[in-house]
Amino acid sequence: MSKAKAHPPASLTVILGDMLRLLTFRLSRERFSELSLGHLVVGVAVTWLVGMGRYWDAPEANPLQSLGLGSVAYVFVLSAILWLAFKPLAPDRVSYLGLAKFVALTAAPAMLYAIPVERFMSLEAAISINVGFLAAVATWRVALLAFFMLRALRFRWYEALFAGLLPLTAIIVVLTALNLERAVFEIMGGIDPQARTANDGAYQVLWMLSFLSITAAPLLFLGYLACVVRRITQRRIAQRRIAQRGVTQHGVTQHAASPKTSAEP
Repeated sequence: MSKAKAHPPASLTVILGDMLRLLTFRLSRERFSELSLGHLVVGVAVTWLVGMGRYWDAPEANPLQSLGLGSVAYVFVLSAILWLAFKPLAPDRVSYLGLAKFVALTAAPAMLYAIPVERFMSLEAAISINVGFLAAVATWRVALLAFFMLRALRFRWYEALFAGLLPLTAIIVVLTALNLERAVFEIMGGIDPQARTANDGAYQVLWMLSFLSITAAPLLFLGYLACVVRRITQRRIAQRRIAQRGVTQHGVTQHAASPKTSAEP
């Protein structure tokens, strides 16, 4: 992202308004460049609250999850992954801090996960609802990422497609390989009916996404690589043209400054 001019600290009302406009796809390109450290602080605070809410009724959650610290770490880890993917495409517009602000400000939709649907409906219904929550939040966040790439970073649509999906699929593949969601591989062998929980449907969706990600990752990488090569080639051509114009202008200046000679009679 381009360097922004100095602005006075934004009030909490302004920050929350910017968050709402971002979540509803209405934040302008100019406003993206004006997001402050206050936006990051508020976004991280919301992420922390959402993270605690997600696991408040999960006795199997580890301390990092229960305290919301895992969700806070997610902001900075995901920002680093996106920075690595986006920087080669737009080195003058991509900054780690700008990405961290964006990621933190998109945490609010995950509040849906805090609704304990299994408390007031049947297990089957709770599984369906949780799958719906997972699909809604994931779709919303991916759409916000595409919005950010197209508006704030000014990516072309195909660059947003490959650069956006490649890191997301890589994350899913790594999560599956590390078995961070414990039920992923249990589903592959069948779920014990006595051990079922309201999150089983979400685990099944994660397994399906893992399979699709492993399949799509090579194609996405090739597409991403083509976009990077194209951008680098364009930058080199532009630099060469600027250099050629400089040489031409220098030659014209020297010619104009040289003394004129006249023929002797």
